[in-house]
Amino acid sequence: MDVKSYIKAARLRTLPLSISGIIVGSYLGNEFLNKLSEGSIRNSVWETSIFWLAILTTIGFQVLSNFANDYGDGIRGADKNRIGEARMVSSGAISPRQMKNAMVVTTVLTLFFALLLIYVSFGSENFGFSFLFFGLGVASIAAAIKYTVGNSAYGYSGFGDVFVFVFFGLLSVVGCYFLYTKQLQALIFLPAFSVGLLSTAVLNLNNLRDREEDKKNNKNTMVVKLGFDKAKIYHYFLVLTALVAALTYVFLDYRSIYQLLFLVAFIPLFKNMITVSENVVPAALDGELKKVALSTFLFAVLFGIGQFF
Repeated sequence: MDVKSYIKAARLRTLPLSISGIIVGSYLGNEFLNKLSEGSIRNSVWETSIFWLAILTTIGFQVLSNFANDYGDGIRGADKNRIGEARMVSSGAISPRQMKNAMVVTTVLTLFFALLLIYVSFGSENFGFSFLFFGLGVASIAAAIKYTVGNSAYGYSGFGDVFVFVFFGLLSVVGCYFLYTKQLQALIFLPAFSVGLLSTAVLNLNNLRDREEDKKNNKNTMVVKLGFDKAKIYHYFLVLTALVAALTYVFLDYRSIYQLLFLVAFIPLFKNMITVSENVVPAALDGELKKVALSTFLFAVLFGIGQFF
């Protein structure tokens, strides 16, 4: 077994983006618990088992999604002339059967971490919540696989953006917050929107870069449906709406100027919008993917730090 090929298929560079929502949700949830303690105990989010188990579970979902994407696009032939890193199934480094086996192993490990996370959060008393989150875990696994696998793969029908917004933003932030607090607040959805929109912007960049190949392979992404110029406008909308949502949260829950630390993360995002607006060669956008993904991760970290002070 060529371990290096599986590591490449796991696409480690996507992991910081995938855990951004967990960071935001954990900071907000832990801060809520610290408020309840009335200052007698102030735990760091890094010290909580919920945080680390949520990180491991989310990484499992992301790696599974990456394996499934590699497998699905590989057997469809969609990666033959792709721009960027080579895909393992398409290149022959990993056979379709081997990738399916890797997906099974990853699914089992991810479910294990998810069950442990649910138990640590809810114990044996909150069966209803445990059942709900187990269902969400199964749904996340199904969504990760169905993105490019099967005849009804929604990544080929333009619904990939919805998946990323819901699972990377809403479910990640709001779900993680609920694991800590066992309750919901409407205000929490604003930073969840921000993370979801920025994550969707990363996918949109990917689809802008791959538009021509996706069109040839009948992969009807949002970019293929909108066209290159309108997809650029869509990209600006995603980034700017994410900013508005975060600013609205701070305005409604203002406690300290430190809450605006996250604005630093939007400096490279604004530069990215300029690059996108001037772009005429889609392949040149490949380097922008990493920048926006890391900016989203930076947003999550700075947003959390701002809540702590």
